[in-house]
Amino acid sequence: MQTLLLSLETSSPVCSVALHRVADGSLIGQTELRLDKSHSTHLTILIEQLLANAGHQLADLAAVAVSDGPGSYTGLRIGAAAAKGLCFALDIPLVAVSTLKALAAQVAAGTARPENHFYCPMLDARRQEVYAAMYTHEGQEVLAPTPLILDADTLAEQLARHPTLFFGNGAAKFQAVLGEHSNAGFLAGIEPSAIAVGQLGVAAFQREEFQDVAYYEPFYLKEVYTTTPKK
Repeated sequence: MQTLLLSLETSSPVCSVALHRVADGSLIGQTELRLDKSHSTHLTILIEQLLANAGHQLADLAAVAVSDGPGSYTGLRIGAAAAKGLCFALDIPLVAVSTLKALAAQVAAGTARPENHFYCPMLDARRQEVYAAMYTHEGQEVLAPTPLILDADTLAEQLARHPTLFFGNGAAKFQAVLGEHSNAGFLAGIEPSAIAVGQLGVAAFQREEFQDVAYYEPFYLKEVYTTTPKK
């Protein structure tokens, strides 16, 4: 019986997968690998191991949720390819979950009095740029996902209005240029997790917010640039 949602998070150096029940969103299990550039060789192994350890099989999957981006271009492509392959082979729906929204929900869920803060995930986009968004504790969008060039005036309007927590692997760069600010808090060591992707994925599944498996592409936020290798 198809009762489970498998979630994949490959947007960062951490490769993680999780299983939730679609009926009530309860977590069955999660596993992750913190090994750089390992996604292409280990993602399917993590999926197989998680299903086996939980006593389930692929036929039990009702849908697959994938971290939609932004994030590592290569990581997002690997996650999308795996998710699409599973959905096509099993004839089940594909759900896409914003990486930034899932990361914000993850932090809000672990914050005391979460309504007191806005939540601003920041993912490193090289140099002085990050991919960022801002949400309330209930997931309402304050700032849509956008690439930001960081300086002392970045997000000045939002910080003047409301205490905000910053996190993700790009937040330290913002902390360095912003300095001390009474409305800014910075959290270290926060990485995207398939658990949060799965929790939002279950809600999207129940609303029947599905992607076209054939044409789905990750939300890179910026155009993907490729170069021709020099001989």
